[in-house]
Amino acid sequence: MDSVYKVIEIVGTSPTSWEAAAKNAVETAGKSLEDLRVAEVVKLDMAIDKNKVVAYRARVNISFKYRS
Repeated sequence: MDSVYKVIEIVGTSPTSWEAAAKNAVETAGKSLEDLRVAEVVKLDMAIDKNKVVAYRARVNISFKYRS
């Protein structure tokens, strides 16, 4: 049987690293979505306050199985 997948974009944050930010995005999405398939990091950036990095942010596209 053929499958259909939906793709959404989410942003994860972490005070320590981009890797942790991406992981946070996927694991948080997994709490409310089922059958996650692929996560693609599409953009990395940082939040800065008073010339210091205060958060790493990872924009992630996540696909999951679509059920109608």
